[in-house]
Amino acid sequence: MGAQATSPAVAMVGFGQVRHTRLRPTRHAFAYGNYFLMLPMRSLRAHGNGHLARNRWAGLSFFDADHGDGRADALAWLDDLLASEGVHGATGEVWLHTYPRVWGHTFKPVSFWHCHAPDGSLAAVVAEVNNTFGERHCYLLEQPRYGHPAQARKVFHVSPFCQVQGDYHFVFMRSREPERLVARVDLSDADGPLLQTSVSGQLQPLTPASQRRALWQYPAMTLGVVARIHWQAAQLWTKRVRFFRKPEPPAQFLTR
Repeated sequence: MGAQATSPAVAMVGFGQVRHTRLRPTRHAFAYGNYFLMLPMRSLRAHGNGHLARNRWAGLSFFDADHGDGRADALAWLDDLLASEGVHGATGEVWLHTYPRVWGHTFKPVSFWHCHAPDGSLAAVVAEVNNTFGERHCYLLEQPRYGHPAQARKVFHVSPFCQVQGDYHFVFMRSREPERLVARVDLSDADGPLLQTSVSGQLQPLTPASQRRALWQYPAMTLGVVARIHWQAAQLWTKRVRFFRKPEPPAQFLTR
């Protein structure tokens, strides 16, 4: 029998939670409900954007210029980045885990580019980090595997309550039936574990109905992300957690 044709991958939306725990010098933890996009960038290029409002205004939309170097084709930026770093096996699907624009506004603390080989295995993950000072930095994780930790040295300022030192430990998990995604990022320094964070959610196709659900449940989600960052910072300040001034960003845009 011949091989059966498979349908092209479609844009997904994940409904779930963001969790954050600081372990010291005082424990501080929170969890918020939210949603995110999971976009098959190569399939969207080949077969169209479906129900995704791409590079045009909508209640929920995606703009390529919000990623990478701001060009009109974010996937082209990613492919150029991987080629410049000698990563040549990531020619399979690229799934981008990111926040959308909501009513024209966005802030993306971190986006993850899951870069697959033709056989479906992970060839690389690019973690694209933005801070509230308008700066961006990328961490390239080579040959990661779902369910197994990958490590990167912290070089980029994110929070004024953490020094730019230590190591990130990334774990990515994606399951089927139900389709669910988890991205976990923990930070350790010379004194041991410091932060434990995760973003997780159950995936479903991005349709007019799922977009209405997202906008109804979280009508100002990305504004809420920014507001909650500052609210949590204020709480850390009242707990007298040490404050660190922002250093200059790293000279190199990417850390391997």
